[in-house]
Amino acid sequence: THPALHAFSPLKPEHLENVDLMIVRELTGGSYFGKKWRDDEQAEDVCRYTREEVLRVTRAAAGIARQRDGRIALVDKANVLETSRLWRAVVTEVIRDEFPDVELEYLYVDAAAMHLLTRPADFDVMLTENLFGDILSDEASMLCGSLGLLPSASLNADRFGLYEPVHGSAPDIAGKGIANPYAMLLSLAMLLRHSLGREAEADDLERAVHACWSDGVLTRDLRPDGAGTAGIAEAVCARLAGPAAQLADRRASSDAA
Repeated sequence: THPALHAFSPLKPEHLENVDLMIVRELTGGSYFGKKWRDDEQAEDVCRYTREEVLRVTRAAAGIARQRDGRIALVDKANVLETSRLWRAVVTEVIRDEFPDVELEYLYVDAAAMHLLTRPADFDVMLTENLFGDILSDEASMLCGSLGLLPSASLNADRFGLYEPVHGSAPDIAGKGIANPYAMLLSLAMLLRHSLGREAEADDLERAVHACWSDGVLTRDLRPDGAGTAGIAEAVCARLAGPAAQLADRRASSDAA
C-alpha cells in the first residue's frame, strides 16, 4: 500500500503501514478445473491436485520470495482437506530441500482471511491454491482502496507470462476514457521485472506511478473529480521523463485550470 492511498481503504491507516505483500496462486488445478456434475438434487465439483502442480507453483513462489523479504505463508485447509495435506507436504519438502533460506509458515485459509485485514504488514508472499487465491486476492485489493490499482501476472515455470490488471474488462465504461490505468501500468512493471529481467526499468515505472499518487493524480474510481485514463498515462510518462517534463506538466495543469 502507498501512504497517499490509505484514506481510500476501509481499514484504519495504522493497519496499512509497511504493507507490501504478494499473493501467488496456482491457476490450472483445483475445483475450478476438476470434474463437475449436477442433477436436480445434488452437485459435485472435484478438487484435484497433483504433486507436479504444487511443485511448480511452490518453486515460483520461493523464487519471488528470495527477491523480496524471504518469507512465505502457505494458506490451506490441511485440518480438513486432503488436497491441502498434499500441498503442505510438498511445499514443506521443496522449501526444506531447495530453498532453505526462505522462511515458511502455515495458515488455515479462514485465519489468513482474518489476518489479511488485522495484520497485513506481517505478510510477504502468500502461497495458495486456486480457489483460496481467487478469494484472498480480491480481499487484498481493499487494502489499497480499489481493484483498479492491482497488477497481476500468470507465469509458467520459465517466467513467460500473461500480465494484466486483477480487475475485469469493465465493459460498462468502455470508450469513456475513465478506466483506471494504474493496474495495467504496474502489470507492465511486473513484466519488466519477472519476464524480461529489467529490474531498473521496473523500479523506474513503479516510482513514476507512486509519484503520481503522492502528487494526488488519481482516477475517478477514487475521487469524483479525478483524471481520465489519458491524463493518468501522460502524468506517469512525465514523471518517467524527469524533472523538466514534470515542470511542464504542472504548468500545463495550471494553464488548464
